[in-house]
Amino acid sequence: MAAPVSMCCRLFDRNGALTRVRKLFARRVNRSIARSCSGVTHEENELELTDSTIAGSNFKTRATQKRLRDDSILPFSAFLTDNFGRRHNYLRISLTEKCNFRCQYCMPEEGVKLTPRGQLLSTSEVLTLARLFVQEGVDKIRLTGGEPLIRPDVLHIITELRKLEGLKTIAMTTNGMNLARLLPNLKDAGLDLINISLDSLVPAKFEFIVRRKGFHKVMEGVEKAIELGYSPVKINCVVMRGLNEDELLDFAALTEKKPLEVRFIEYMPFDGNKWNFKKMVSYQEMLDRIRQKWPDLEKLQAGQTDTAKTFKVPGFKGQLGFITSMSDHFCGSCNRLRITADGNLKVCLFGNSEVSLRDVLRSGASDEELLQIIGAAVGRKKKQHAGMFSISQMKNRPMILIGG
Repeated sequence: MAAPVSMCCRLFDRNGALTRVRKLFARRVNRSIARSCSGVTHEENELELTDSTIAGSNFKTRATQKRLRDDSILPFSAFLTDNFGRRHNYLRISLTEKCNFRCQYCMPEEGVKLTPRGQLLSTSEVLTLARLFVQEGVDKIRLTGGEPLIRPDVLHIITELRKLEGLKTIAMTTNGMNLARLLPNLKDAGLDLINISLDSLVPAKFEFIVRRKGFHKVMEGVEKAIELGYSPVKINCVVMRGLNEDELLDFAALTEKKPLEVRFIEYMPFDGNKWNFKKMVSYQEMLDRIRQKWPDLEKLQAGQTDTAKTFKVPGFKGQLGFITSMSDHFCGSCNRLRITADGNLKVCLFGNSEVSLRDVLRSGASDEELLQIIGAAVGRKKKQHAGMFSISQMKNRPMILIGG
């Protein structure tokens, strides 16, 4: 079994590395070696598992100490805990690379080369990986794309995910185009949270940004989510200078009478989106503009792993959020992992190191072998991303192929 795994996974070479993993793994357990916390530089762009790397990773058998323990929290899997103590209980799964929009910040105008269908995760593979991660402590799964509502079996996937013991939250990020029609069934299947991408309140500008028509259908989706009791309904708005930063106040005003959380997202660099620092509107600039209109804007207390800095205008029904990935990163509290539609594990949105869980699954690997590979990848997660200027020069997937 080591041979197929080594051919498909970057973590293992062709000279019996999996066997060495097992031997070294056993020695570590017998000697009760403590976890080491090795630093990793931003220039280490390729994930290579050598004997020294394995020695610095956290591998524990189920019979000895598979789970980290703390007096104040429930046991949590060592395989999903990195060398900086971050516990990854939030998994994002991309269900498809296809999308019915062509958003400027997400993909090139000419589109992207799609992965052949046979190389995408099947429904059973999606559910197998979800089950494994939930067993290890993941309690929130977000379904993304592409556009997840394009996938014909999305209702079946949500229904099956709902059966996983320990999974508390099923969320989805969607462009909203088909949401009004599908949301009643999605809610019945068990969808807990909904994020809707909406980058302009001006129909013509909306069409310019997404390169497609559909503004009114998206707005119908927002209203349907409110009608069905989702609260808050989160609106994701990528803010780009010269394009939609003049709508900040209009978006903020939506929260006066509607249970919305409008989340302003700093423009981030990905392959093919022609990112430029001059196009990025920082969190502080956005906040200053909104405070000029509503000087009594209050900052809300955030959870330990929240990505958004949240604010509320007193008396308003909804609230505002800011995703500050570029100007004020939140890497230190990151609890997220990503699985792409073609089955690669990404431990960092901006990192270009990936591990093919699909290939390992199809080689017939056991759960233990999968966990060892996942644990090695998580163990090598860097302390923080390389910074927006370095990221803009690094090779990475377009956002559409990662999972927005």
